[in-house]
Amino acid sequence: MLLASAVVVWEWLNEHGRWRPYSPAVSHHIEAVARAGPRAGGSVVLGQADSRLAPYIIDLQSMHQFRQDTGTIRPVRRSYYDPSSAPGKGVVWEWENDSGTWTPYDMDVGITIQRAYEKQHPWVDLSAIGFCYVIDFATMGQINRQTQRKRRVRRRLDMVYPLVSGTLPKSQSWPASPGAAAAPPVPACTCPQCLLVMSVKAAAGPSAATLQPRKAAPAPPATPKPPLPAAGPKAPDGVAVVRGSLKPLAAQGGRRQAASTPALSSASASGSPPGVGSGKAPRPGLGTLNRSHLQRLAIAQSRVLIASGVPTVPVKNLTGSSPVNPALAGITGILMSAAGLPVCLTRPPKLVLHPPPVSKSEIQSIPGISHSCRKTTKKQAKKGKTPEEVLKKYLQKVRHPPDEDCTICMERLSAPSGYKGPQPAVKPDLVGKLVKCSHVFHLHCLVAMYNNGNKDGSLQCPTCKTIYGVKTGTQPPGKMEYHIIPHALPGHADCKTIRIIYNIPPGVQGPEHPNPGKSFTARGFPRHCYLPDSEKGRKVLKLLLVAWDRRLIFAIGTSSTTGESDTVIWNEIHHKTEFGSNLTGHGYPDINYLDNVLAELAAQGITEESLAQEKD
Repeated sequence: MLLASAVVVWEWLNEHGRWRPYSPAVSHHIEAVARAGPRAGGSVVLGQADSRLAPYIIDLQSMHQFRQDTGTIRPVRRSYYDPSSAPGKGVVWEWENDSGTWTPYDMDVGITIQRAYEKQHPWVDLSAIGFCYVIDFATMGQINRQTQRKRRVRRRLDMVYPLVSGTLPKSQSWPASPGAAAAPPVPACTCPQCLLVMSVKAAAGPSAATLQPRKAAPAPPATPKPPLPAAGPKAPDGVAVVRGSLKPLAAQGGRRQAASTPALSSASASGSPPGVGSGKAPRPGLGTLNRSHLQRLAIAQSRVLIASGVPTVPVKNLTGSSPVNPALAGITGILMSAAGLPVCLTRPPKLVLHPPPVSKSEIQSIPGISHSCRKTTKKQAKKGKTPEEVLKKYLQKVRHPPDEDCTICMERLSAPSGYKGPQPAVKPDLVGKLVKCSHVFHLHCLVAMYNNGNKDGSLQCPTCKTIYGVKTGTQPPGKMEYHIIPHALPGHADCKTIRIIYNIPPGVQGPEHPNPGKSFTARGFPRHCYLPDSEKGRKVLKLLLVAWDRRLIFAIGTSSTTGESDTVIWNEIHHKTEFGSNLTGHGYPDINYLDNVLAELAAQGITEESLAQEKD
């Protein structure tokens, strides 16, 4: 039983272990089906609310999302938030991803940003909730505190998420209450969806085993619809989750909710059936459906769909050594046909991370590039010039400041600097203009920014990212190997492949790192990356070597995929780590990759001119 009113947000678990919210419209649709109870059949077709989610179905009994064209299974949950928070007001905060589209923040992050926005704070630091970003409301930008990379953010209004109050509706409990568990389910309607769901349950039989979610390749998180990765970890016992400042559920009600929404069982789970103590038999699964079952279901499916006028599609590749594979293909075909989706299923492509084995005699050095290995050592402390002396090379003093804000401290340029940290030895009212880009700042602010950075003699304009001097990074010591292997990448059949192997061991952070003296981890090394052995591919390699020497390939920070802090992470220069496929977005074919990585290198101050500088 709820102690206060709340807004309901339905969420799904992505491959990085983070709960991602469905849109308000989709949450309304799921909530409506959940409240309708067993009469609705216990499954939610998301494509009815958002056409982009047409392949997805939610099973309310197991609280899992099922992707019909790949068989991917993910946990979902029903979370409660304060009605006065962002979801209760229809406020959505989003950030602009690399493809130029907008991605909503996780609900907890969006609520934190909205709370600071309502209090009229000039910015909000997200490090308190585990993210190394600052949101600047004046410029509506997200700034990475480690790399200073800036992205646009926006605040938009959408539908308000569904509101609940008082006692939770009985339809929230899936399956039905224990007293009704013995009664056979009787669908109220005769639509193709309900008939097919009931026919699957009838054919599976009462003693079928539960379905083991199969693994698939992960995909990047920044997409408008749920991606195609492996099934996430098991859903938490308490599916009803209270968020924000909302009063918690009563303990008894929380336990009742957890028992009534069992997670999908796996091979490693205990032998106890879901909903222990309720007297309910285990939920029939699909693992025992043999080929004859699927054939009968396909015939029944065809009859129902032909009678209802829904076009059917053939389902291929029902054979396989494992009984789960044909079962997934069979139920996928049934459900997709019921939804009227014009697709013909085959087995999903396999993730190919590495090339076939290569002997030492087949490995070749790269023409025009000396050696086949580079090492970096610990950063040598630079002596001599003070921050004021460094900035003097890049600035012109401004006697009459323009009538605008300093984008560092957000105070007027005609007023003293608003920087409140350690005070540099510069008068707070002096103003300077950067000579290349002509952006104007308080000298006090620029010196403070320089002191908080790498202090390598370079400066990067915080407004347009123009680099002054030679920018270097904080990459820890390691080794970079590179050579040619006799295999072609997808989309580059006319040439061999350049393989790059990065290897960085764990160690102790230095003075330039986030937590000096503290140990750092190095996960996933050695990391293998691939380039086509073409003219442009070799050009990219030469520039990557410059980036490696300048310690710009990696950094130490918080992993965006695992959430682990004090670990080695990529530093805004994307690499292709998938050799023979592109299921994760980090493989080939990708016709724009080489041009994109050249642009990313240029943003770090590495261009063809850098090659000449390195020779000098």
